[in-house]
Amino acid sequence: MINFRVFGDPPPTASDAPNEQGVWRVPEEVPVAFVYNRRNYAVMLATPADLEDFAVGFSLSERVVDGVGDMTSVDIHQTQQGAELHFTIEPNKIERLDVLQQRRNLVGRAGCGVCGLENADTFFQELPKVSDTPVLIDGTSLKRALNSLGDFQPLNAQTRTVHAAAWASRDGEIQLAREDVGRHNALDKLIGSMARSGSDSADGFLLMSSRCSYEIIEKAARFGVTAVASISAPTAFAIRKAAQANITLYSRANDEFVRIKTGNV
Repeated sequence: MINFRVFGDPPPTASDAPNEQGVWRVPEEVPVAFVYNRRNYAVMLATPADLEDFAVGFSLSERVVDGVGDMTSVDIHQTQQGAELHFTIEPNKIERLDVLQQRRNLVGRAGCGVCGLENADTFFQELPKVSDTPVLIDGTSLKRALNSLGDFQPLNAQTRTVHAAAWASRDGEIQLAREDVGRHNALDKLIGSMARSGSDSADGFLLMSSRCSYEIIEKAARFGVTAVASISAPTAFAIRKAAQANITLYSRANDEFVRIKTGNV
């Protein structure tokens, strides 16, 4: 079990923005630094909420660690300007961390999950295959999850401008959801929450309140997700990567979800 310690006062997740017609609640975006065994690895711009989940999910999707058990402790230092996450991880993961660190810069923007990557070959690394056969989710279940997604987005209810990543059972019941200004950050937070709760990543589907892009498929495949649904069209690169991982891909079109043909699935 990871020992989390939190220091300082958390920054707000939303603030008032006066405008000509009154006041608009807008989401905050702050730097969140990831420091592993005193090694600076990355700084992501993110919504300062669910930082424990963000810490775990980012570490897993970045392949810094293989599982929750590789992390001993996380100290979360919060200020009004942002947060620093100080990890203690197993010594045998340090060598891989140093290799990963050489492939990215230290800043990743919330609008792009692959900012900071220095080596374009990283985009084309083979993804693990997560399924041998298509994971068939019926349209009723997909629409049920979409229709209830707003109930799991308290920050979006205030701002109308943040993304959500949700995990639903095959009958469309949402079990977990996380929000962030960046869609990939929201997914990292969801992955962290699922890993901490022991959720089965093969028994259900991922629902994204955004288009399905490369980094969504990458993170989903690394966590063993077998089906992904998004509310707008995927990119062509995302479709090719989904085919590589044998992820079943669904997208909303004209108020209905359709399955995207991705080779074997």
